Amino acid sequence: MKKSILILLLFSLVNFSQIKFSKKEESKIDKLIQKMTLEEKVGQMTQITLGVFVKRESEEDEPMIDLNKLREGIVKYHIGSILNTGGAANGIKTWHKIIKSIEDIALKETRLKIPVLYGVDAIHGANYTRGATIFPHSIALASTRNKELVRKVAEITAYETKASGIPWDFNPVLGLGRQPLWSRFFETFGEDVYLTKEMGKNYVEGLQNSSLAENSSVLACMKHYLGYSVPLNGKDRTPAWIPERQLRELFLPPFAEAVKAGVLTVMINSSEINGIPTHSNYHVITEILKKELGFKGFVVSDWEDIKHLYDRDRVADSPKEAVRMAVMAGVDMSMVPNDYSFYNYLLELVKEGSVPESRIDDAVRRILRAKFASGLFDEPIPDYSRFKKFGSREFEKVNLQAADEALILLKNKDKILPLKKGTKIFVTGPTANKLSVLNGGWTITWQGNNEELYPKDKLTIVEALSEQFGKRNVTFIQGTAYDKDLNSAEALRKASSSDVIVLCLGEMPYCETLGNINNLELPKIQLDYAEKLAKLGKPIILVLVEGRPRVFHRIVNKCDGILLAMLPGMEGGKAIANVISGKVNPSGKLPFTYPKSVNGFTTYDYKPMENFDANKFECEYPFGYGLSYTNFKYTNLKLSPKKIKLNDTLTVSVLVKNTGERTGKESVDLYLTDLYGSVSRPNKQLKRFRKIFLRPGEEKRVEFKITNDDLSFIGRGNKRIVETGKFLVKISNLKLEFLLN
Repeated sequence: MKKSILILLLFSLVNFSQIKFSKKEESKIDKLIQKMTLEEKVGQMTQITLGVFVKRESEEDEPMIDLNKLREGIVKYHIGSILNTGGAANGIKTWHKIIKSIEDIALKETRLKIPVLYGVDAIHGANYTRGATIFPHSIALASTRNKELVRKVAEITAYETKASGIPWDFNPVLGLGRQPLWSRFFETFGEDVYLTKEMGKNYVEGLQNSSLAENSSVLACMKHYLGYSVPLNGKDRTPAWIPERQLRELFLPPFAEAVKAGVLTVMINSSEINGIPTHSNYHVITEILKKELGFKGFVVSDWEDIKHLYDRDRVADSPKEAVRMAVMAGVDMSMVPNDYSFYNYLLELVKEGSVPESRIDDAVRRILRAKFASGLFDEPIPDYSRFKKFGSREFEKVNLQAADEALILLKNKDKILPLKKGTKIFVTGPTANKLSVLNGGWTITWQGNNEELYPKDKLTIVEALSEQFGKRNVTFIQGTAYDKDLNSAEALRKASSSDVIVLCLGEMPYCETLGNINNLELPKIQLDYAEKLAKLGKPIILVLVEGRPRVFHRIVNKCDGILLAMLPGMEGGKAIANVISGKVNPSGKLPFTYPKSVNGFTTYDYKPMENFDANKFECEYPFGYGLSYTNFKYTNLKLSPKKIKLNDTLTVSVLVKNTGERTGKESVDLYLTDLYGSVSRPNKQLKRFRKIFLRPGEEKRVEFKITNDDLSFIGRGNKRIVETGKFLVKISNLKLEFLLN
């Protein structure tokens, strides 16, 4: 019997931006636009990289500013924004000098004195300011299941970015990590829609509403809109094929939630969806983002991507036509970034009538709105005296907590972990004694691979283990590099005299297209080395340091303990030692499904036919998996009421008890299954989670509220709907049904 279908208006899941602009503020913006020449307007839409204005001999050196070139950009071309670092992270005093040089020219030498908006990729802390607090990457933050902690991380990132003089952060990434080959997987919050929505919302609010100090907030930039994270072949900046229903069901909601949270800038997907390069996609940028979702901020391109409409994608037959297509699609600011071609072409297009000046006014209004909201007009150069906590011990403690909570214990055979004091530990592997591998790309340099630039006071895994277990108890020989043998024969001899082997495998730093791979399995040399070590008969603790889930099925059964670190940041070494020693009880949960084979890409919210008859869902470790040194028992699952009507709220509660002997943190995850639907429904979907703290013997009742939005999905007509029928609630090993009438 077919169920009745209740149609919800598409915008019922989102509201207009929470940041409201008064008529007075809008009037101020309108008056400023009326004073502007066409050249000044087009300049506001132009973003140039700092590298155009500075010289740098090497990554170790500070950049030298060419004031004549900077003056040309700001005074002659009226540029509205500058980005990037000039080649590598700068000291905080250098940033202050750069920002002052820029704003002095804008405020003293231009007619309208509009401040320049500076932006940087501070994607795991202020990672381009030397001495800043550098956190775990987003994929590791998602493992914490701790929304409050993620918000705190964003607040500190905002504080230290603003302390550098920079008011705009190109983060968070809100694409879903559902293609594990993708080199930017580690920038996501994992494969799940709800988890990404919640983490993304808290990150946006943390950046834009920082409570750490007055005026310590920065503009957030949700990216990369839309569908960038699932390239069909797994290579960065390659096509995605996403049906409209899937686009709206999976990939749009995190961006809609960020709009609802008040995000004021968005960066566009560098690739294409269904054959249409996103920078030219009017439907996606204007019809969905600006009109349907009510986004009031401005849209910025990614690096050179308007040019690529012509020279790479070939949807425009000239560079000038590429500019027209992008602007008319809804792009408000061009990350050009190395020349003034966008400025010149757009002026020509407006003067010849190919782009209406009303479209230019709309773009400039959006840019000025963000500049006013950021406080840039009130304080173009921050009062640096109020940022006394930059790089502080207080922030370091938050960073260590984030790294501690991000670590995921995947295996603990015979309770091999935690290791006892006095244990003789042999540490080996390519990721054991480098800080760069703990931090990955976007750290100090673009690729994050210049080990010489990393701080000397932070600890690698070897150094942290030596600190906790004593230097005389820890021996290190690397054995193998990422993809070649170094001194494995010597390492095998030394390992034979140890009590336990801590084997650190994984990836070297990378980001974007330079991180493309053809095989998801860990390099053969690393797996071979692990098998040789296993033949010694010593217990092996495997520590995986990686930006994506590299397949290691060959050696799973040869390891007694497995700890997944992902990219835990600058305190990652200490956090790994904390868990191995038992100083910290691991509490991380997988934010993605860990594949067992190189083609095993099925996500946890698979469709019924993917696990039916001869089809079997197989993975190495499921989404939400993560062990603890204590035990948690779930009982007394309750639903109230068990029959609900449309617009009713369902209350779900469960008792959770720590039945072990150690204090621990536990993520209580609620999954929902729509048992029958007019469109095939997922096996289950995460709808709520809450991290709790329990002492031995302590018990807590955890309560959740489920609403219409949680029961909705995109139906056959590509509209969001709710259908009556049976639903299943599952928390841990408990489950109950309820009925929507």
